[in-house]
Amino acid sequence: MAELQEVQITEEKPLLPGQTPEAAKEAELAARILLDQGQTHSVETPYGSVTFTVYGTPKPKRPAILTYHDVGLNYKSCFQPLFQFGDMQEIIQNFVRVHVDAPGMEEGAAVFPLGYQYPSLDQLADMIPCILQYLNFSTIIGVGVGAGAYILSRYALNHPDTVEGLVLINIDPNAKGWMDWAAHKLTGLTSSISEMILGHLFSQEELSGNSELIQKYRNIITHAPNLDNIELYWNSYNNRRDLNFERGGDITLKCPVMLVVGDQAPHEDAVVECNSKLDPTQTSFLKMADSGGQPQLTQPGKLTEAFKYFLQGMGYMASSCMTRLSRSRTASLTSAASIDGNRSRSRTLSQSSESGTLSSGPPGHTMEVSC
Repeated sequence: MAELQEVQITEEKPLLPGQTPEAAKEAELAARILLDQGQTHSVETPYGSVTFTVYGTPKPKRPAILTYHDVGLNYKSCFQPLFQFGDMQEIIQNFVRVHVDAPGMEEGAAVFPLGYQYPSLDQLADMIPCILQYLNFSTIIGVGVGAGAYILSRYALNHPDTVEGLVLINIDPNAKGWMDWAAHKLTGLTSSISEMILGHLFSQEELSGNSELIQKYRNIITHAPNLDNIELYWNSYNNRRDLNFERGGDITLKCPVMLVVGDQAPHEDAVVECNSKLDPTQTSFLKMADSGGQPQLTQPGKLTEAFKYFLQGMGYMASSCMTRLSRSRTASLTSAASIDGNRSRSRTLSQSSESGTLSSGPPGHTMEVSC
């Protein structure tokens, strides 16, 4: 028998007419750099123009991860620490990302003219279909913080078939009541817009401690060249309608949801109440210790791990290893018992840097995780 010889076959990519191999390599390198830096687009909608930045390329049969930031921030200041975290790279290699900037919040945005009617949060949610149509994306996994979490929830209520999952950080699904309005008006008499927004983003303990993080974000918001635009977004948030979630009712989120809030965060009570109104079989609740008002900024490692578990529960990244947990501690997966019968099927994720527990799964079931 003749001896078999190994033959290496390389794929030939056709060159454009008149294009040299060197020019083709330079074009491919430029394209890769562009994907790493993100491609920024703007699209016109019935409520004005919206800007968004796309990272990566679409993956077959996988949704896009779409993020929406909170008041006082843009997509970079809200999400960059999370998506640049080392362990997050495994996730972003598997999904294309779309980071939406609310109108007038993108870097270099011009200040809106006096009297400009800023879109309501409901109208901001109605801009998202224009983004997906422009990109030809059919489904998303939404990641929102504060006002962004509300916007993505409203979008999911209106377009449930296009949302595969939601990660909602610091969501307040309720409209402001009369007492809230009175307190807001009184605060506005004695505090600047920037200070009120900082109080929305961070706990009073964090603001009093004046850490390096607080100093950084106080400087970003106070000296923002588009502060007038930020105030318009802030006013829309404070004029939001009630989402009217009702457990067992017609108005609810149909997709898997992970609710996230920091211990002692300004929106802790609102997120707990939201958890009580959603379908317990579809909702996970993650209350993070030592994370303050912005868990994605202060505890990106913990949030990344929880996000991986969430994606695995949806059937993605089944082979992913919880590397951070295996390096630093053992994780136990347990479930909290319910107050009522229906609640017994709910999943609760509770993480503490002291106890190192991550809870999920059916009642009484415990699984040790190590990789």
